Amino acid sequence: MQNSLTGSGGIPLIRKLCYAAGGVPYQITSVAIAISLQIFLLDVVQMEAFYVSMILFVSRAWDAVTDPLLGYLLSRSNWTPISKLTPWLVISTPFGVLSYLLLWFVPRGSMSEAGSVLWFLAAACLFETLMSCYNVPYLSLSMFLGGDQRDRDSATAYRMSVEAAAMLLASVIQGRVVSVYNSEKQEACQQLDETPQSTSAPQTLQQTEKAFLTSALVMGALFFLCSLVLFLGVKEQRAPLCSDDKVQLSFLTSLKMLVCHVPYQRLLLGFVFSALAFQMSLGNFALFCSHAAGLGAQFQHLLLVLLASASIAVPLWQIVLLRIGKKATVFVGLSLFIPAVIVVACVPSNLPLFITMCILIGFSVATMFLLPWSMLPDVVDDFAVKHPSCKDLEPLFFSCYSFCSKLAGGLSVGLSTMTLQFVGYKAGACNHGDGVVVALIVLFSPVPITLLLIGMLFFHSYPIDERQRLQLQEQQLHPEAMPSSSSSVPEENTEQPAVLQPPHVGVTSTSHESNTNADHKSDSSPHCHSHKTKCSVTPSIRSNDSNSRSEKSSRIKSHVRSNVNPQYYKHRPHRHTGGAKLGRDFPANNSESSVSHVRSKVSWV
Repeated sequence: MQNSLTGSGGIPLIRKLCYAAGGVPYQITSVAIAISLQIFLLDVVQMEAFYVSMILFVSRAWDAVTDPLLGYLLSRSNWTPISKLTPWLVISTPFGVLSYLLLWFVPRGSMSEAGSVLWFLAAACLFETLMSCYNVPYLSLSMFLGGDQRDRDSATAYRMSVEAAAMLLASVIQGRVVSVYNSEKQEACQQLDETPQSTSAPQTLQQTEKAFLTSALVMGALFFLCSLVLFLGVKEQRAPLCSDDKVQLSFLTSLKMLVCHVPYQRLLLGFVFSALAFQMSLGNFALFCSHAAGLGAQFQHLLLVLLASASIAVPLWQIVLLRIGKKATVFVGLSLFIPAVIVVACVPSNLPLFITMCILIGFSVATMFLLPWSMLPDVVDDFAVKHPSCKDLEPLFFSCYSFCSKLAGGLSVGLSTMTLQFVGYKAGACNHGDGVVVALIVLFSPVPITLLLIGMLFFHSYPIDERQRLQLQEQQLHPEAMPSSSSSVPEENTEQPAVLQPPHVGVTSTSHESNTNADHKSDSSPHCHSHKTKCSVTPSIRSNDSNSRSEKSSRIKSHVRSNVNPQYYKHRPHRHTGGAKLGRDFPANNSESSVSHVRSKVSWV
């Protein structure tokens, strides 16, 4: 097992495929909700736009808040006979399927309008909570598959390809439902022309209601089947940890450390604004096609083109990022979205041009789909190198990431629905005024472009490039050759951690007290570095025990240079490692006295 974790054996293909299948439930349900829940509540349930906005926003906000708390609970969970994360997946699956079915069930004739609002609000919050209990452990599982950075990137690419195919399948199923809705709505509007005294469509769309419920049954069956494949095909790999290396932190302390970690901070902000841009545009895609572009009958085909191009683009972007790096690939892919939505907004009724631009939007969606999730494990590795004694925080990283994605989705849906409410959108109406059309165009193009540009600025300040990824990989493969006290560096964004100098033999008590006072001052700092210092106490002390192994450190470093990217070291200026310094200052025969002095200092502290 340890060999698979270190990457010598890699991750088997069957494990990658089974892991990728586990991402299907979240994607198919998310696509169904994003495409048609707004239409379902507005025109099938006949609910006012204000209440629809409240249900969608509150449920997403509730879901987003529960993610970090769930991530912390996962980090504190103990191992069971079926591993640490898998029990959450097993328990949440059947209840998640049931709550999803309730979300598309209309309790007609049994409750008032207020009761109907409470019903769908409770069903949405329950479903989102159970999906968090499934999705957060699933996302965190990528760090426990085994292998190294390249293996995890490959598993992420498999997962994104399968999830893109799942989105395509869900769009086909849900597109058929929308087609039933459009045809039945058109028939209802034709009946209105024959009865001009009526101003709205009939109160019920029975065929559409049955189509939504049938779609929910199909989605629930796929949910259960893919969860079963994940459970049977993926065995969680447990990293070998020593109990004395582990520091248990409170929720607020852990959350503060994550927020103050600069690479995670930049990646998170870039991801939030970019996700908000895409969800703002695609969340209004169905209404834009129906009311602004006049292509409601072709909506299903346009959506299939968009998602098919995204499915094809995922493996292509994986090849590109291996050649030019992840950060450069993000900018190339996201830039395709801007001209595409501008052209669609300016010429909305040209079907061939619309299809071409949907292909570009699909390629850009694939970038947003793959790259941020592929960059997140690099941030986790960087955090682990700088905080070597802070263990089991991987679920919190992924849960906060999921929190921001869901918060962006809730904001996009809530703001869009409230905007439509203000401009006069009426549920069940056959025609809408110019204000609704202009609002849909603005929500589809100018607003998302502005948000995307802000997100790209944060991606530009993201500090982990390919050079630093190589350094992280070097430190993970050969930790003995690197200083293990890098977490005591006061700057988060450093490419090469500074070496913590050990106390010299025979040091005076004055210098001893000054070092101790410095430690207390660092602990009392109100900034994030105080937590970083606390987490690095044990590893910093242990790093001093490596004084007697300076020759071994030099040999390991030469081995690293011969195996990890030799061209990188060819152009890299020579630096003396901490082990070399220790070897010059402390001969091997004085190692025992040095260790004894360090231990006495620790006991005094």
